[in-house]
Amino acid sequence: MKIKWAESLRESVHDLAESLGNLLVESFHYLALFAIGATTAWASVMTFLDMVKAGHVSVDDILLLFIYLELGAMVGIYFKTNHMPVRFLIYVAITALTRLLISDVSHHNGPGMGVIYVSAAILLLALSILVVRFASARFPAVSSDAPRRRISAARSGEADPGES
Repeated sequence: MKIKWAESLRESVHDLAESLGNLLVESFHYLALFAIGATTAWASVMTFLDMVKAGHVSVDDILLLFIYLELGAMVGIYFKTNHMPVRFLIYVAITALTRLLISDVSHHNGPGMGVIYVSAAILLLALSILVVRFASARFPAVSSDAPRRRISAARSGEADPGES
């Protein structure tokens, strides 16, 4: 035999805990996004000022600015969509490896196995982008906005679509 007031209280506590948990998680996400975005902007400005102070720019410096640009784009996309674009992480890795390759070749001037290893890693990452793009086109992600539906359904007096 169920006691209705106890069940109602349990549901209220569950809903309160879920709402509070969602608030804390979303607050942390936004705080972390602002911190990462501000750090990226600060690092790019400092790098630019170092280039101005040095009076010259190298390809390494330009590629580093591209890495900052891609990190900023990732933060912006995540801020707007709440989805981490894996492709951008791979782009950052490719740019970082390209920067390493250019730096290695320009400073050591000798062909070695390191050049082949880094080139193979770049090729592998490029192929992984191809796989990710093919998979996302062939099998698109299903967006889930279940918490928002539950809240709007509760306000309108309807049953949650996820409940059966």
